[in-house]
Amino acid sequence: MKKVLIVCGNGLGSSFIVDINVKKLLAELGLQAEVAHTDLTSASSERADLILAAQDIADRLVDHPAHVVGLSNLLDNAKIKQVLAENLSR
Repeated sequence: MKKVLIVCGNGLGSSFIVDINVKKLLAELGLQAEVAHTDLTSASSERADLILAAQDIADRLVDHPAHVVGLSNLLDNAKIKQVLAENLSR
């Protein structure tokens, strides 16, 4: 099963909200994936297939082996749904 990791500075606030939204969007798309959220420091040791983060955080994850997507708006569910469909439907 693929894993989506949501990363923010502290791993508590925005990443938790996006985590909840991603789970809803996956259900809408009929896709399954493990979803977790974490802080920037811990993200480097986490395994994931797709990482979602604010653009400034994503810029700091360029060496992560996962596909990293930087979002300009963490609450843009239409964009997040598009990213999930493009990256997890394969």
